[in-house]
Amino acid sequence: MAQLDIFNRQWIDVVFTGRNQAYGAYQLRMDNSRITNRSMLLGGFLFVFVMSSPLIARYIKGAEGEIKGSTTELQTDVVLITPPALDESVPPPATVVEPPKPRTDQIKFVPPRVVPASQVVDEVPTVDELRVADPGPETLKGDPGAEISIDQPVGTSTTTQSAIVESEKVYDFVNLEQMPDFPGGLSKFYSYVSRNYNYPAAAREQGVSGRVIVSFIVEKDGSLTDVKLVRDMGMGTGEEAVRLLKKSPRWVAGIQNGRPVRVQYTLPIMLNLEAQ
Repeated sequence: MAQLDIFNRQWIDVVFTGRNQAYGAYQLRMDNSRITNRSMLLGGFLFVFVMSSPLIARYIKGAEGEIKGSTTELQTDVVLITPPALDESVPPPATVVEPPKPRTDQIKFVPPRVVPASQVVDEVPTVDELRVADPGPETLKGDPGAEISIDQPVGTSTTTQSAIVESEKVYDFVNLEQMPDFPGGLSKFYSYVSRNYNYPAAAREQGVSGRVIVSFIVEKDGSLTDVKLVRDMGMGTGEEAVRLLKKSPRWVAGIQNGRPVRVQYTLPIMLNLEAQ
C-alpha cells in the first residue's frame, strides 16, 4: 500500500473539492511548504548571526584601533610673543621679612583636642620643658643676643585716652556679681522706713495693715529712680511708700564685670498699725 501524503496537492484538491477554498484549512495546507522553508532559512540565519556576533564585535574593535592608529599628527608652529618692557616707575613687590628669632627658646605648643585614641599624638610639652622655653606655634632655638624691636604706632593721631562705652542696660538679680543693697543692709532700710513712714490718717482710722510692694531701679550712683507701685492697699499707703523711697539715702550700686550697673529691684514693705 502506497504511503498517504496528506500534504500532496492532489490529495488536498480531492479533499477540498466542492468546499470553500478561499481561506481556512485549504490555504494553510497549500502554503505549508513555503512557510516551513522560509522559517527554516530565517532561523538558520539568526542562529549563525548570534554565534558569530563575538567575532564581528572583535573585528569592529580592531578596525577602530587601526583607524585611530593611522591618524596623522598635525604640527603647528607656535610664535612666542616678546614680553613687554619693565616699567621702572612701578615699585617692586614687597618682600616678606622673616620675623626675628626670640631671645629665649620656644617650644611648639599644641592646643588640646578631643580625638580618638588612634589619632593621639604626643606633642604636648612637659612641665620641665616649659620651665626653660616659652610656648609658641613652632619650636625655635632662641638667640640671647637678639635685639628687641618695638613697633611704632601707625598714623599721626595724638589721642592717648581709651574710650569707655557706658552701658545703660538694666539688670535683674540673675547672674549678677554683686546685688545692690541699702547701706548697712535691709535691716537698716526697714529701720529707716519705720522711722520716716507717715501712716495716712484714713488708713489709720480704718485699721489698714498689710504689705505694699514697690519696684525701682538702683542707678550706678546708688540713687533710686522709676519708683512704681506693684501692690497697694489703698488710702494713701502706697503713695507714702513711693514718697519715702524717692527720698531714700543712696544705695550701694550693683556690680557686673567689675563695674557698677543699673539694677531693677522689687521690695515688699510691711505696714502694721500695732507697731506704730
